[in-house]
Amino acid sequence: MVGLLGKKLGQTRVYTEDGRSVSVTIVQAGPNQVLQRKTTDRDGYESVQLGFDGQKEHRLSLAKRGHLKAHNGEENYKARSPGRTVKGKARLANRKAWDARAITPIRRIKEFRDFSLDVNPGDSIGADVFETGDYVDVIGKTKGRGFQGVVKRWNFGGGRGSHGSGGWRRRPGSIGAGSTPGHVIKGKQMPGHMGQASRTVQNLEIIQVQADDNLLLVKGAIPGANGDYVVIRESKKKPKKTK
Repeated sequence: MVGLLGKKLGQTRVYTEDGRSVSVTIVQAGPNQVLQRKTTDRDGYESVQLGFDGQKEHRLSLAKRGHLKAHNGEENYKARSPGRTVKGKARLANRKAWDARAITPIRRIKEFRDFSLDVNPGDSIGADVFETGDYVDVIGKTKGRGFQGVVKRWNFGGGRGSHGSGGWRRRPGSIGAGSTPGHVIKGKQMPGHMGQASRTVQNLEIIQVQADDNLLLVKGAIPGANGDYVVIRESKKKPKKTK
């Protein structure tokens, strides 16, 4: 499984060699920094942890800051925060060395299991891991629509517009039975926050790969607004061809 973290930049269209116009979405797919590689012997499973996009260090949480200090693209996995087993001056020296350890602040971190490329901490990978004609799955968050009623959120028909049905034009009506079952069932379509939900679009074809700029031109539309972060992975239903 090959995957990358990226950012949706916008949409445009390109022309194929036979003159057809194809609508594409431009995705900045890299560079991704390899932060950590987990193995079965040490961690119980195989995975690669990638980081994407910069961030100011003071905006990082303490947990992420400590994780980046321990796994900031280096092979030295023994560099951990000083524990309570070390006492006295040795502990103080370890604490000073830990606090002085420089990091590269990263905004997004994503772990990909069973990564098929042979990479090591410190490596940088980009859009060239994909080729023109490959199929990918894109995961992103949809645009937020705020609080909406059932007509806009779930396409309800609403109440009648005449014959004395005043005030029921955009209402859902009954939401459950009386004594049996006596409660509203889970998953009932009701008013609420619309959008900002994770969605996956499968089997999108890569039209162009601009490796110098780490850009992927993906056929069709993907979830989210311009500037939102997305995950691009190898298509599960149409995997890459084995060379």
